[in-house]
Amino acid sequence: MTDRFVYHCALRWSDLDAYGHITHARFLTLYEEARVALMFIGGRAWGVGSFADGVVIARHEVDYLRPVDYSTARTTADQPPTVRIELWVEDVRASRFTIAYELFDGEVLASRARSVLVPFDLAAKRSRRLSDDEREFLRPYVLEPPVPTTSGRS
Repeated sequence: MTDRFVYHCALRWSDLDAYGHITHARFLTLYEEARVALMFIGGRAWGVGSFADGVVIARHEVDYLRPVDYSTARTTADQPPTVRIELWVEDVRASRFTIAYELFDGEVLASRARSVLVPFDLAAKRSRRLSDDEREFLRPYVLEPPVPTTSGRS
């Protein structure tokens, strides 16, 4: 079985830039929150706690497709507006793996991203190989990358 991991993340008023949109740097934090939920919380629940012992980002790649605002129309007194982040694993190698994300504002795709992650031994200060348990945890989330659509416009 392969599936996307879905995470709903609350937005904060402080996430806004001068134009009233969620700042581009905050997108990385939103993606981080979803990734941490998958790897650290989900991993521990599955019996794999080693990701929390050391994983570093080797690369981020973000496509901003449309602005996301802090819409008060999507909020209540006790619930801030949220975005939905769907993530999956695109590639697993011996000592690195790639997580892909899509961030939705309501039902509208607002951003796509990828992160290359490297398991890291903090005590030895060097990268390490993925363990068999880590590979097994990631396996249900391995999906092929989405095929980009073309509009056919010139």
